[in-house]
Amino acid sequence: MVHDDFTHLDEAGRARMVDVSEKASTARRAVAEGTVRMAGATVDAVRRGEVAKGDVLAVARIAGIQGAKRASDLLPLCHPLRIDAVDVQVEPEGDERVAIRAEVRAFDRTGVEMEALAAVTAAALSVIDMVKGVDRMAFIERIRLLEKEGGRTGSWRRDEAEAGS
Repeated sequence: MVHDDFTHLDEAGRARMVDVSEKASTARRAVAEGTVRMAGATVDAVRRGEVAKGDVLAVARIAGIQGAKRASDLLPLCHPLRIDAVDVQVEPEGDERVAIRAEVRAFDRTGVEMEALAAVTAAALSVIDMVKGVDRMAFIERIRLLEKEGGRTGSWRRDEAEAGS
């Protein structure tokens, strides 16, 4: 049985890419975040730029931008978009974390939530790759969408959604 609300399934229940050709292009924006937790000594090395592989924060920012641009290559039903802007912030936070935040903007027919999440994920994986030689216990946590704007469903913010539940 196929449910009408499953937009990514055809009449026979097979996965399909949604047809957005009739949708109007509008301004879209999404923000996502995540963290990489690691030992305090590793965060200190990241802050000081003393990780043997190089500048962890700079490489992670570039990885995040690339991740946003390649979301449709990674996710089978994700539409390729004309991304207008990607801003990736990667900063040590406290004694045991590197915080990652990505904002993606596009003027297109579908949203950029997956691109923002892909940006954070790619940046986080890059941090792990850069520090794994000194901290095998580093791990990714709490990747999540924070907000989105544009499209048929309008604006959404995690703090407002959580307050209403």
